[in-house]
Amino acid sequence: MATRKNTQQPGRHAADSHDLIRVHGARVNNLKDVSIEIPKRRLTVFTGVSGSGKSSLVFDTIAAESQRLINETYSAFVQGFMPTLARPEVDVLDGLTTAIIVDQQRMGGDPRSTVGTATDANAMLRILFSRLGKPYIGSPKAFSFNVASISGAGAVTVERGGQTVKERRSFSITGGMCPRCEGRGSVTDLDLTQIYDDSKSLNDGALTVPGYKPGGWSYRLYSESGLYDADKPIRKYTKRELHDFLHREPVRMKIAGINMTYEGLIPRIQKSMLAKDRESMQPHIREFVDRAVTFTTCPDCAGTRLTEAARSSKIKKVSIADACAMQISDLAAWVDSLDEPSVAPLLTTLHHTLESFVEIGLGYLSLDRPAGTLSGGEAQRVKMIRHLGSSLTDTTYVFDEPTTGLHPHDIQRMNGLLQRLRDKGNTVLVVEHKPETIAIADHVVDLGPGAGTAGGTVCFEGTVEGLRKGGTITGRHFDDRAALKKTVREATGRLEIRGASTHNLRDVDVDIPLGVLTVITGVAGSGKSSLIHGSIPAGEGVVSIDQGAIRGSRRSNPATYTGLLDPIRKAFAKAHGVKPALFSANSEGACPTCNGAGVVYTDLAMMAGVATTCEDCEGKRFQASVLDYHLGGRDISEVLAMPVTEALEFFGSGEAATPAAHRILDRLSDVGLGYVSLGQPLTTLSGGERQRLKLATHMSDKGGVYVLDEPTTGLHLADVEQLLGLLDRLVDSGKSVIVIEHHQAVMAHADWIVDLGPGAGHDGGRIVFEGTPADLVADRSTLTGEHLAAYVGG
Repeated sequence: MATRKNTQQPGRHAADSHDLIRVHGARVNNLKDVSIEIPKRRLTVFTGVSGSGKSSLVFDTIAAESQRLINETYSAFVQGFMPTLARPEVDVLDGLTTAIIVDQQRMGGDPRSTVGTATDANAMLRILFSRLGKPYIGSPKAFSFNVASISGAGAVTVERGGQTVKERRSFSITGGMCPRCEGRGSVTDLDLTQIYDDSKSLNDGALTVPGYKPGGWSYRLYSESGLYDADKPIRKYTKRELHDFLHREPVRMKIAGINMTYEGLIPRIQKSMLAKDRESMQPHIREFVDRAVTFTTCPDCAGTRLTEAARSSKIKKVSIADACAMQISDLAAWVDSLDEPSVAPLLTTLHHTLESFVEIGLGYLSLDRPAGTLSGGEAQRVKMIRHLGSSLTDTTYVFDEPTTGLHPHDIQRMNGLLQRLRDKGNTVLVVEHKPETIAIADHVVDLGPGAGTAGGTVCFEGTVEGLRKGGTITGRHFDDRAALKKTVREATGRLEIRGASTHNLRDVDVDIPLGVLTVITGVAGSGKSSLIHGSIPAGEGVVSIDQGAIRGSRRSNPATYTGLLDPIRKAFAKAHGVKPALFSANSEGACPTCNGAGVVYTDLAMMAGVATTCEDCEGKRFQASVLDYHLGGRDISEVLAMPVTEALEFFGSGEAATPAAHRILDRLSDVGLGYVSLGQPLTTLSGGERQRLKLATHMSDKGGVYVLDEPTTGLHLADVEQLLGLLDRLVDSGKSVIVIEHHQAVMAHADWIVDLGPGAGHDGGRIVFEGTPADLVADRSTLTGEHLAAYVGG
């Protein structure tokens, strides 16, 4: 441990001596008794290979304890509504300041949440239009697509002068929500041909909805309702019968002697299937919904989500719907042009918020953009906006790879913002892999040396110069530069994209070569994702792997997610002649005390809950009798504790040889997850690890075209080489790989580059270059070309 410097100087106030955050004996996740001192009011970058313990130290130890201590200052009543945080496993945490975490968690996918509602810009616009809009239509609520118009009247009882008097009262609230789409901007229509076969009768099995099998209760509800003839083909139903079949209001009736609630097929499907989030549906239900449901722009509000009255009120011929649809950089200029002394403070604040968007590189967004469609990097930068103009100082800002999804040109701008936050007197802690951001650090902490159990120690602490000279993996790879390929592969075919106009694309025509490694690049917001995801739908022959979160509880782990647990359970069951369900901690084999969780959670009301290792199974999650069964000398809990590399050897040969498990493990190893243990909860994986886990699962898919969205996210400089090797192997095996990427090493390694731009938003959406990386460097006609030339030393 570094010795504590005596910072007390003659004539210096005692309060000024607390200029370090001291961590002593941190043991969260894979950290091995880490002790470290971090300077306050400086920019400290934490680096190291994926899985080395950076997030465990910064987020799960320092930031988590700071948040827990702040939560404890609230009243017991308020704490009851807040998430309870357990104290991190650390001996001493000293000198903490208030931590503000700006992470890459995607913003809620709620269809009502937009960029404007997430940043308070909408709230300010609504006040502006309620004050200045002509004609006047009402309060700010009248411009909100989340408030419905309500009116009512009735008798109320009032106590007056010792007497009870009945009076008639009426009330009305004018909201801005479009009544047709309920403020969502789109309406769903069901394709009836996908729900039933109208040439058949119900008794002949006309319904094609999953779960509605002839003989089942869901089916009998319709076939035995008696409201229509179950032997008559549906196309011959009268208007009345068809209405009863599809749209009847809920009604209680006796069916097969049992009291049941009958309702039309369409409202029933909408409640049982369409009310759920698409990602959380079972695969067969999701496939049915994708097939049967069409989302169309609401015809009443044209997708603006607002009532006609809200759209009729204008300032300088611009309605609130027009303002929200504008690119934010244009909206900032429009707000600046308004000169109205009565709302001057509001205009100043609104203009400052909009300028923050432009400054942070998000000027290409519009306020009506749904929050769920933002990438992880964009969501993180949207969250930063509220902190840029903040008057708070002496706080700790914690960033999780703020350069994710940023072009090298935008990284310089991000670096400036991080330095501005620090110069205001804040401590800035950044987890980062990009050398451009590590280079601006005042202090660097390098964790490692490896990942998982091979990491968790501090390999280097000091300046960037010291890191370069140090012998750590990060130091050795800091100045790595990928060279341009001497020869590029020849395309075996073309994927034609014609007239692409999604979002900001300007009727783009482009041929994507097949059978090679193609990189799509351009500044953030230039239209890369719109071009690829909008024009190459995932489906027949296309495997699309994005950075969306993996859904799973703390019971989910790489073994369950990849399907690896099935062949392992079967191998154990076959060896002992018992049921495979015994070897699942979520089924019959679970320890009854902790229900297979391995830990017992004790809720201490408003105090932080405690998770203690289950005393019966000692955290192994299985019943003692299950652990008596061995395969290759190991029980099931020991197998799940193995890292992928060890399991690969274990299931590759000998008594435990299981080809099906070995194939899946091979893919996990290929994507660089060799250090992850099979039973590690998915909730503890980083964003980059989750994407690589998805890649491993999809590598066995039959697709011929792989579309990857920034696969270098969360990858250490040393791991990028391994990823390039994997992409090469995919291409050499006959696949076509299309990568949306900003990392210069991947660009240099490509066979073909398509560069979009020249700017973001309406300044982008065009193809500014297509050709080989060598031609792009020689050409230097685009921003990407300049940065790539500087990178390869061209």
